[in-house]
Amino acid sequence: MTQQVDDRRNSEATMFGRTAEAGQRARRTAGMESRRDQVLTTKVGLCIPAGLAFEEWEQAGRQLSGLLNSSSWWLGDWLVYGKDHYADRYELGIRAAGLQYQTLRNYAWVSRRFDVNRRRHALSFQHHAELASLHADEQETWLDRAERRKWSTKQLRQALRAEREGAAPQPESGAATRRLAVPDNRLQWWHKAAAQAGTDLGEWVMATLDAAAEQVLKETDRPLALE
Repeated sequence: MTQQVDDRRNSEATMFGRTAEAGQRARRTAGMESRRDQVLTTKVGLCIPAGLAFEEWEQAGRQLSGLLNSSSWWLGDWLVYGKDHYADRYELGIRAAGLQYQTLRNYAWVSRRFDVNRRRHALSFQHHAELASLHADEQETWLDRAERRKWSTKQLRQALRAEREGAAPQPESGAATRRLAVPDNRLQWWHKAAAQAGTDLGEWVMATLDAAAEQVLKETDRPLALE
């Protein structure tokens, strides 16, 4: 682009240049002629200059991808902070920001499951989301594998599924083992409930089933009222 952008776009814009220094210069000179190697972002789209070199187009894509991945962490951390510090008002902040609570809640759950110092820069937010329902030591094992083998999110999901569908562990003495096929989304839901209850998934499942069985048996064993 060689034409001036309007004032509103200038106030919303972020420049993608060849270097950080070039990007800073571009921001300082927003409203002047943009360079051939810059992609201008606005709230409603990208302004890509004609004749942009492939290398510059590729670099812009990398930066956009990085921003997208980081924004998931940012929003998750933002909601976690709001819930912890403004329990009676944080929903007002969500509405004022025009954000979807369900999406933010998912971001926040993943953010809570991974402290900042445990998040892997080489892996995406979605990699971490695939592992959020696991224990911390299991998370570390799978993060190491995904990072070392350069797995995509899909490859990580497939590896997790393959392990879950593998041979069941040998039962302890006197314990019966049965395999139950459980959808991934439901398993994550159970892991979340167990984490909020402050207990292990296995213990939470046993306690929940025991409580349900006790309630059902109490109702079925109740003596019939004489008419």
